[in-house]
Amino acid sequence: MTNSDSRLAKNTDFTIAYFSAEIGISSQLPTYSGGLGVLAGDHIKSSADAGLNMCAVTLLYKEGYFKQRIDEEGNQSETFPRFDPYPMLKKLPVMFTLKLRNRDVWIQAFEYRFKGITGHEIPIYFLDTDVADNFHDDRVITLRLYSGDKDHRILQEAILGFGGIQLLEKLGINGSIETYHMNEGHCSFLTLGLLDKFNNNEEIVRQHCHFTTHTPVEAGHDHFAKKRCDKLLHNLLPDNLNLPSLVQNSRWHMTELGLYFSRSANGVSKLHGGVAQEQFPEFNIGAITNGVYHPYWVGKEFRELYTKYFPDWKENPQQLLNIDEIPDKELLYMHQSHKHFLLGYANSQTGKALSEDVLTLGFARRAAEYKRARLIFHDLERLIEISEGKLQIVFAGKAHPNDRGGKQIIQNIVEDANRLFGKVKVVFLENYNMWLGKLITSGVDVWVNTPLRPNEASGTSGMKAALNGIPNLSILDGWWAEACRHGENGWAIGNPDKADDERDAASLYNTLEKEVIPAYYSDHDIWLNLMRESIKTSVQYTAHRMIQDYNERYYSKK
Repeated sequence: MTNSDSRLAKNTDFTIAYFSAEIGISSQLPTYSGGLGVLAGDHIKSSADAGLNMCAVTLLYKEGYFKQRIDEEGNQSETFPRFDPYPMLKKLPVMFTLKLRNRDVWIQAFEYRFKGITGHEIPIYFLDTDVADNFHDDRVITLRLYSGDKDHRILQEAILGFGGIQLLEKLGINGSIETYHMNEGHCSFLTLGLLDKFNNNEEIVRQHCHFTTHTPVEAGHDHFAKKRCDKLLHNLLPDNLNLPSLVQNSRWHMTELGLYFSRSANGVSKLHGGVAQEQFPEFNIGAITNGVYHPYWVGKEFRELYTKYFPDWKENPQQLLNIDEIPDKELLYMHQSHKHFLLGYANSQTGKALSEDVLTLGFARRAAEYKRARLIFHDLERLIEISEGKLQIVFAGKAHPNDRGGKQIIQNIVEDANRLFGKVKVVFLENYNMWLGKLITSGVDVWVNTPLRPNEASGTSGMKAALNGIPNLSILDGWWAEACRHGENGWAIGNPDKADDERDAASLYNTLEKEVIPAYYSDHDIWLNLMRESIKTSVQYTAHRMIQDYNERYYSKK
């Protein structure tokens, strides 16, 4: 260890190392694409508030994910503005090499320290190959999130896993780590780095690792041909591992690899835990339902209102269970303020003149087929019939640059919006990120989620809406399967035993027509009760509770 490394080693007796391919701390730090990264950021923030002895490792994407543009026909285009890490990130005097493609690749480390509300800090370490001494092909490895072909993904995951373990060694941290927490299979190569560290003792590696899976869809799990990995990763890969996919199909299945070397594992809702257990029956998989970092996701007006009545709500979200103490007028005024901010922004971007007096539905998430963003457009005539000027809809979401299907979904939403022109106002807000997500989840009147059950692992956007007093109108999937009390804190749509577009769309229309619209326009007391019950429900779905669960069940030594 160099002298500079030795200085860095002070106060580095961390017991938890949290690894994630993306971490969303703020929209100013574009090192995330969506729910997985934002959840990772919320996990770290709440861990800081809880005083956990944690550090985190991810990659530094100097061109981020991408900036989205949508033209009038709904075509998505992407630009990749370069992110300057200064002054948000501190460049550490730490560089090391990893042998990739049969040559040494230099890796530079950066640091961001997140300070929790109690003053406790958690460092996040970012790994970067955009180093002058590297070949061009190596400098671009970490440039963009989820870019390139399978070779590129393997190289990124190798830097995160193998490189992350090397970084912790350089910082003098590895010796104190009791739990390496892998947030999805992108991190799983770290287990092989630990295998080398612990002299091929698989059981010792297993004693140190925990794995979280977020992916109920088989296509979402990374797996790579053994020959491809051998060619790229040189001598980093061990021989003779008894991984089923490796033995049977000569493939590195990254989720399977992480599970194989973990003492414990979990899905991210009760329903998803069961789905994950069916996907990987040879491993024991539990469940901890996700939660959201409430001090961040509560809109500005509600933050001020909560602080007025419940001064310690950030430290103790249980105080929000006393929401009935806040007068009706103040609750409604704060919601209307958030709605005013959202619609003002939407109107400035689209020119559609959305009205603050009209029931506004929100739908914002990644453009993926199973999320069924267009379910509400399944029968346009039926939608027009029930709307009669009483509904308007705000959409947002990105499709991966190489996902033609996702781009087609966005294009079709815009086409449907154009068909509804003059009958139902629909806007699509481009460049969905944390800032816009917060604006929408605090500013609409009803949050809509229509996944094909059971493919929504958790659905944290609905939790964010509930924090802001916005009831959910959702398929009983992910967290909503646990949280929904139909007609009290929101509404359930669809048949949980038999999901199909025709029936689910009919359920959505009927619920809107017979329950949601009448409650919004005709029954002031019912709507206020829905808002209050949504807030009470959200208390159980904060990252504050989630981190308590992780700490008690998976972090604390038994």
